[in-house]
Amino acid sequence: MTTYLFGIAEGKFDVKAIYSFIKEYWSDWFPDMPKYQNYNRRINLLSSSFQALYGLLISEQAIDKGIHSHLIDSMPIIVASQKRSNHAKAARGVCDKGYCSSKGIYYYGVKLHVLGQKQYQALPLVCMANVTPASDNDITVAKEWLCNIQDMDIYADKMYASEAWSFELAQRNVNIFTPVKLKKGQVSLDSADKLFSSAISRARQAIESFFNWIHQKTHIQSASKVRSVSGLIAFIFARLAALVCFYS
Repeated sequence: MTTYLFGIAEGKFDVKAIYSFIKEYWSDWFPDMPKYQNYNRRINLLSSSFQALYGLLISEQAIDKGIHSHLIDSMPIIVASQKRSNHAKAARGVCDKGYCSSKGIYYYGVKLHVLGQKQYQALPLVCMANVTPASDNDITVAKEWLCNIQDMDIYADKMYASEAWSFELAQRNVNIFTPVKLKKGQVSLDSADKLFSSAISRARQAIESFFNWIHQKTHIQSASKVRSVSGLIAFIFARLAALVCFYS
């Protein structure tokens, strides 16, 4: 686990590159490194351990209970690109084909959902993270995921807009703010709605920057070399854990 996390932090983004890096430069520290095939197999077997480690790390972060503003969104983790998305079979227990509206592409893979506490002039602090198949609708996931959340303001994109859900959340003192959608037949928003939508978009920039930062540091969206469910879980949560260990 140590070698895998360290390799990610050093800019090596697949198991073979990490293995070669450790063998070449750090063999004195890890004299009992197995052969590559066994190393790769052991990383996959440790997938639940990487997931548990990340959960432990974020639970120990200094979450400010006085701050009620949070951000929610998802990002695609692409196992197969649009061209191969109809025929891909890797990690079929969790992956499927979905659409990423921000990139305007279909892909085969999963979504990483994040709820983060908003911070002043900084990236959000992750409170919760979840992985679902790419086809899962963001609001459907959020409804199940946040069913016990209380006393919170959440800033989200239009995918999370629902009058019925907003009313349900309000019963638990949870307010969800999304940009205003155009009504049927409406050509443009009025001035007040434009200002409100702009304010929500500015608030949401932090989580978009967070996702960009994650990918820049770990290439988390590029999972084309993953073949199994356990390999994908290790791929995702080792990267998230490495970020907390080395960049927080």
